[in-house]
Amino acid sequence: MIYFFLADGFEEIEALCPVDLCRRAGLEVKTVSITENKEVTGSHGITVLADLTAKDALGAFDMIVLPGGMPGTKHLDASPVVENALAEAVQNDKYIAAICAAPMVLGKRGLLRGKEAISFPGFEQYLEGATVSEKRVVLDGKILTGAGMGVSHDFGLAIVEIFCGKETADKLGSAILYK
Repeated sequence: MIYFFLADGFEEIEALCPVDLCRRAGLEVKTVSITENKEVTGSHGITVLADLTAKDALGAFDMIVLPGGMPGTKHLDASPVVENALAEAVQNDKYIAAICAAPMVLGKRGLLRGKEAISFPGFEQYLEGATVSEKRVVLDGKILTGAGMGVSHDFGLAIVEIFCGKETADKLGSAILYK
């Protein structure tokens, strides 16, 4: 199970493009509102209906994904739901992914220390202890980071590659006329 955490003010493309790609690859994915309300409004006024609310999402997962966007990233950073999920992921050696501004949530908790990571330009200061990469998407151990909205396809296909392999990710990229 892959949980995509959504907070009001999330970047729509950074969440929904990877969700779509993962589902096309046959992965089990759930969007999770970090509040008690399933309706979540993105940073550009697009309202989506999450699959689950925070209280319903606690359980076994293989990866958690944090999309960026403002003020969505700030809401993720302040969320006890996200805090608990990150702790559980670290404790159980699960994957954690964050894109755009959201890697700051990981950096502020020391999860990027000794890792190569990327974020949206201007957020590098929050990648505490990381080697800031020039790559668009970086997988270092169990931490996946992406630079921003423009790499949402790369980020989503990287998630697919983690769980389904490079061949499946490449075929999916070709099928959607991306690669």
